Amino acid sequence: MSKGYWIARVDVRDAERYKDYVAAAKPAFERYGARFLARGGAFKRLEGEARDRNVVIEFPSLEAAVDCYNSPEYQLAAAIRQEVASAEIVVVEGV
Repeated sequence: MSKGYWIARVDVRDAERYKDYVAAAKPAFERYGARFLARGGAFKRLEGEARDRNVVIEFPSLEAAVDCYNSPEYQLAAAIRQEVASAEIVVVEGV
């Protein structure tokens, strides 16, 4: 079974409230076996538009990655994130 990956690009407007999102999302990430591979570290823009924060999260499967996003736990966290940040999130199947 191939792993699944979230690739998120985020511009945070309120760093203090974003901490609330991180705390609220933690139970969903733990439940679905998330492992952070990149989480807001330094980056270099090579092409296209960049965002301030880039995140790559590995899940045991594509299904787990999608289920995590759709879970009630994550949707509560997403509501906070959507108030304090702009983001694109895609789920990609690993090779």
